[in-house]
Amino acid sequence: MENSADGEIVIVGGGICGLATALALHRKGIRSLVLERSENLRATGAAIIMQANGWHALHQLGVASSLRQTAIPIQRGKKISLSGASEEEEERSFGTSKEFRCLKRADLIKAIAENLPEGTVRTNCQVLSVKLDPVTYFQHLTLSNGTILQAKVVIGCDGVNSVVANMVGSRPARFLLFSTCAARGFTYYHDGHQFPAEFVVMNKDQVRLGRVPVSYNLVYWFITRPRTNQDSTISKDPVLIKQSLIELVKDFPTHVQEMVRNCELNMLNLTDLRYRPPWDLLLDNFRRGTVTVAGDAMHATGPFIAQGGSASLEDAVVLARCLAQKMQNHVDKEAQVEERATINHSAIEEALSEYVKERRMRNFWLNLYSFLLEKLFSARSVVAKVMILAVVVVLFRDPDWHIHYECGTL
Repeated sequence: MENSADGEIVIVGGGICGLATALALHRKGIRSLVLERSENLRATGAAIIMQANGWHALHQLGVASSLRQTAIPIQRGKKISLSGASEEEEERSFGTSKEFRCLKRADLIKAIAENLPEGTVRTNCQVLSVKLDPVTYFQHLTLSNGTILQAKVVIGCDGVNSVVANMVGSRPARFLLFSTCAARGFTYYHDGHQFPAEFVVMNKDQVRLGRVPVSYNLVYWFITRPRTNQDSTISKDPVLIKQSLIELVKDFPTHVQEMVRNCELNMLNLTDLRYRPPWDLLLDNFRRGTVTVAGDAMHATGPFIAQGGSASLEDAVVLARCLAQKMQNHVDKEAQVEERATINHSAIEEALSEYVKERRMRNFWLNLYSFLLEKLFSARSVVAKVMILAVVVVLFRDPDWHIHYECGTL
């Protein structure tokens, strides 16, 4: 069975990046089609920490104002070390220029999806392959149900197991496992919690716990720890995850133990942390013809600087801007159909090349910073920690450098 979608921009993956790219294109008057393999739009992943650079991108998409109503502003950050004989605290204010909120992933997905034209998203559409027709220059997408779609542009926003990334790369996309895994969850306080508007990170030995209020009743938290051989079994059962975490935080403050004990089981998950090596971001191809990738399909990284979601939103804005500029510059209403197709194909390739060039170094530095911080935290040798810290200090003198970036306007 064949279903032609000639002239369409097809986005593979209906997560945050895929939907944001569709909305950014819509804001520029460009139609697209999003193919999501699940039955519904995915809201897994609990929460997304959104910092100033991410809010800039959300403003460009036109959804920042509504999302601010769903989460309280976080005023300061605090690091607490529990490894010594006494607690050691380090506190810093975020200030008015460093907007920081924690969004429920479901709220973010909903806000973006509600602003898309009806029919933009198709669910139950798993893409198996993408191949170029050398005669028409259209991409042929084969779906698991046998349908073949034709598209002028294909954008892979299909995560770390991206079919599209494997197609465009000079070699298969490599995503490696950190030595760390992460549990994420929500705890709801019916009568309100007593936590201040702070992003608190507690470290004890090889365990790190982060806590940030979403609202005055809801708290998002995460725990990172070294991976174990039992994780593949534990990760399949929220009850087992909860039991393992209660044991893990038994030496943490009482309010932390209660927070984990009273968590929402249906939102609890334990996952391995996968990443694309920073050097691959410098060397790999992220465009082939009129096919490219964005979000985790391009630059999956660890959560150690809380920039994964924001970087994906930046991708969406930059990609839509590049496409809109080139497509507008090459429109020729008087041209013959065949000539116009050739011109548009060339214009699209130029646009995607500009997009990749603009995003490559930004995502490289984000990946490298997150990579080094994970290695710093997981290193057991004092010598290794000192060496990694020295590299971090030399390369990243300002710890907030990553939030000062602006992806520009649509």
